[in-house]
Amino acid sequence: MLAQRLLRQVLLSRGTAVRLGSSLAASGDAAAVEQPAKSSPSRTRPKSWKVDGLVVKPDERWNLTPSVMALLERHLHAKPGNPLNLIKQRIVNHFHKTYRKAGNRSPLFTVCDREPRVVSLFDNFDSLLTPEDHVSRRPSDTYYVNADTCLRAHTSAHQHKLMRQGFDNFLVVGDVYRRDEIDRTHYPCFHQMEGVRLYSADELFGKASGEQFGLFASDDEKRTPQKQSELSEDASKVLEIKLKQTLEELCLALFGKGAQIRFVDAYFPFTHPSFEVEVFYEGKWLEVLGCGVMEQKILTSAGVTDKVGWAFGLGLERLAMVLYSIPDIRLFWSEDSGFLSQFADKQPEDNYKYVPISVHPQVYFDLSFWLPDRPSHEMSADVFDLIRSIGGNLVEQVSLVDEFTHKKTGRTSHCYRIVYRSVDRALTKEEVNVIHKQIEKTLVEQYDVQIR
Repeated sequence: MLAQRLLRQVLLSRGTAVRLGSSLAASGDAAAVEQPAKSSPSRTRPKSWKVDGLVVKPDERWNLTPSVMALLERHLHAKPGNPLNLIKQRIVNHFHKTYRKAGNRSPLFTVCDREPRVVSLFDNFDSLLTPEDHVSRRPSDTYYVNADTCLRAHTSAHQHKLMRQGFDNFLVVGDVYRRDEIDRTHYPCFHQMEGVRLYSADELFGKASGEQFGLFASDDEKRTPQKQSELSEDASKVLEIKLKQTLEELCLALFGKGAQIRFVDAYFPFTHPSFEVEVFYEGKWLEVLGCGVMEQKILTSAGVTDKVGWAFGLGLERLAMVLYSIPDIRLFWSEDSGFLSQFADKQPEDNYKYVPISVHPQVYFDLSFWLPDRPSHEMSADVFDLIRSIGGNLVEQVSLVDEFTHKKTGRTSHCYRIVYRSVDRALTKEEVNVIHKQIEKTLVEQYDVQIR
């Protein structure tokens, strides 16, 4: 079939070792425009909030913290000299150079990096076919503004709107927000890039073959591990080939022409088949991004009925930490000249390794308490947020090291180990203890826990 011939041509044309196997992964000030009103015991919320030029009305679902709201002001991926900006521009440069419109007139992919960060729940979840009971919908995972909106948890939240507006090929870049664990690789705000490409039959198969090979399957075809029920076998296979070729070229541009790349089967609600892309780099396989053939239901809901497409999503921090040897995600947010000066004169295509200024010792304290009557996972999310709000970037890592339920009373106890370390100076136990006691005090006041 055509797909098999194309697959053979693609593989034979590459000079690298590729293993085909079985994540997808703005601008404007954010500020409260009215005096905050008391909400739940856990936090205060503003009566209204302006972000990216939009005024929204928080309600009882609001679970943003002041520290997270402050991150909205930073726009790291747009700041020249920040490594996130460098890696973003390196990828954009690659796509602009490699993919051009007919006649080489202009870049094929439109770059969208000023999309609003408060999105509807439809855009963040439903438009991407996220199941109603999916863990990502929980308030312990997502920052909610009100019953209808949230901070975007991924750049995929803009796919539906952009396709409805008529965009066929685009890259979305921006900061995204999730309530997550705290360690050297996780932060409540991080940065993603989303890539989408749609094809008509002529664009996918070529004008000479567009009529011979159709995009869509007959009504009686079933979904299989290799294809969606809506797509023809040829369309699904050629889409997969073109997706893998595109991402292989991107990985070679980032990691070098001798890089080994493999595609591993994965599952995402919004693509099928789906893959994770791994690159063998400095002696180990690294997960770089997620991708797949877009679910046709997503295109149809956006009014696109005559095209098919693929999508990928990658984390800019993940790439920058690997390529620049940055050991701690907090460094991206540092305003220390010792860090920023190392990238100030660099170009996006420069290969550079960060040189640590100094290494300071850790200071850690344990925090143990009896929980109030509420789900354990919700309590953990609030504890992480509270610790981050009070300890700021002095908190390197937080881990739940012990959890048990008392047999007689039925009460549940949590013990968290909080590791404090500054990236630019040595901390004393005395100054850390002041912060730690404030965390304990606030935890008691806001969540009615009992310190053990």
